[in-house]
Amino acid sequence: MPHFDYPCPDCRATTSLHDADCRFEGTPWVEVERAYVDIVSVLTGGPCDEETLRQEAPGEWGPLQQAALDRLTRDERVSEANSGVLRLLTAEEFREEVSEPTREPMRTLYLKGSVPGCHDNAVFAMIAWYEMVGLSWPETRENVVNWLRETGAWDRGGFEETTPQELVEKKRHVYEAGYGWKEKATAAKRVIDRYHA
Repeated sequence: MPHFDYPCPDCRATTSLHDADCRFEGTPWVEVERAYVDIVSVLTGGPCDEETLRQEAPGEWGPLQQAALDRLTRDERVSEANSGVLRLLTAEEFREEVSEPTREPMRTLYLKGSVPGCHDNAVFAMIAWYEMVGLSWPETRENVVNWLRETGAWDRGGFEETTPQELVEKKRHVYEAGYGWKEKATAAKRVIDRYHA
């Protein structure tokens, strides 16, 4: 089954298999990708407000284009200044922005770290998160190793591996397969919340 570079703006699928309740189920993938490309092509020319973006984007602006813009904004690829000006983040700005998850359940994992009883889910979720936001494997590995150390997760114990690097390297398949993070992060957050209660 082919995989696509741009996720469905509704269900985040990167294949033709959408979630059951996805509003873009059945939309040809070329249209999904075109919606993103049309937005990015305008914003690479420089910042603009949403009305200008709608006018300058090739083709007709519809629900798919609006959903793609909303997805790019939620995923922090596009920033919106207080004045309503939209700007495409540079690759470096994006890496800096997404290195610290700001939404739950990832925020809890990032800030509190893993605890015994959820290490597998937490490490899986962190690797999947960084893959999803577009970090390279070396960047992902470095971020997850640092997270294990800085949050005290590694010091809490409960790992079979002898080093954080060994643990993360054993989970490289999560990165390569492009697994989702949400289910594992939700499960890990429940254990972390109970641990800190």
